[in-house]
Amino acid sequence: MGLKIFVRKKPLRTTLTQTKSSEYLQYKEIARKLVKGKAERFSNICEVEYKRISIRNQKSKWGSCSSRGNLNFNYRIVFLPDHLADYLVVHELCHLKELNHSEKYWEHVRRILPDYKKHKKELKEVSKRIKAQART
Repeated sequence: MGLKIFVRKKPLRTTLTQTKSSEYLQYKEIARKLVKGKAERFSNICEVEYKRISIRNQKSKWGSCSSRGNLNFNYRIVFLPDHLADYLVVHELCHLKELNHSEKYWEHVRRILPDYKKHKKELKEVSKRIKAQART
């Protein structure tokens, strides 16, 4: 009985891109549930209504809000401490009242999260670490 060796022209393996894509989809679903729960809770406190929540792979933004009431969040929100995820959701919900960063806007944020300035500063520092890890 002889030994047979088969050589495939195309390697049978999961590519790094496929693995990253699979992980991204898992994180995206976790992020969707996380953000939806927080948005439901904080929208009542903020006294606003949103239309749709989208989770995306944004390179530089944590979130955004449209004038139509749609909220967008970076899937990497799942890697943040809970209080920073709260801050991001409140930040975007408050844009439904003020589509800018005026003093009036920050008053809305402050009413919900009195320590928002600490959270804002911490988010900048944490963002650097998360982005550095994403590059590796």
